[in-house]
Amino acid sequence: MMSQSIEVVSLNVGRPQMVEYRGMRIKTGIFKQPVDGPVYLAKTNLEGDGQADLIHHGGENKAVMVYSYDHYPYWAEQIGREMPISAFGENLTVRGMLEHEVCIGDVYRLGEAVVQVCQPRVPCFKVEVRLGDPTVLPKVARTGYTGFYLRVLEEGMIGEDRRFERLERAEEGVSVAMINRSLYHEYTNLELLEEVLSAKALASEWRVLAEERRDKLRRVYAEKGKL
Repeated sequence: MMSQSIEVVSLNVGRPQMVEYRGMRIKTGIFKQPVDGPVYLAKTNLEGDGQADLIHHGGENKAVMVYSYDHYPYWAEQIGREMPISAFGENLTVRGMLEHEVCIGDVYRLGEAVVQVCQPRVPCFKVEVRLGDPTVLPKVARTGYTGFYLRVLEEGMIGEDRRFERLERAEEGVSVAMINRSLYHEYTNLELLEEVLSAKALASEWRVLAEERRDKLRRVYAEKGKL
């Protein structure tokens, strides 16, 4: 078992609130604020955290959202101003842990808790609300700077030291970036899709959608005589 320490720039939580955006009143939990701890991490979220849309956000496969601080300079340049902490609504702002480095199934210790990478984050329009930039979502798709979600294997307290270290590396080697590439850039790449589905720890909702797309591609390619 290997151990790799990760620097946590900020631990962030927030309850849903009503905000104004383009003449609409929107309820969102994306405006999270830094906390020092201690904070308890349960199966579905951090103490003091919450989501407005429980159909598309939250739950056991989206208990903690992680985003790399290394992406912040890019977004500051794109948007034309400094980025607020938790700009993408992430619970953990970290240094490192880029999408091409992190694999589905990687296991980490986060304070007293044990967590596992299980899926990329697919940003919705509320990132636009947070950043005040309607062009941000296509740029997320183009860059693959999505962040990712953790599921909780063991609940526990996250103290002020916010210890975060990798305990296990997933043997399949399916990175978050590979899934983003399959979703945004190589939608008809059956070989890549099969590789994505080899990740045993992939969140069930992703697996169902990927299997449906794989089966559809197989039918199409069979009809064209490519299988």
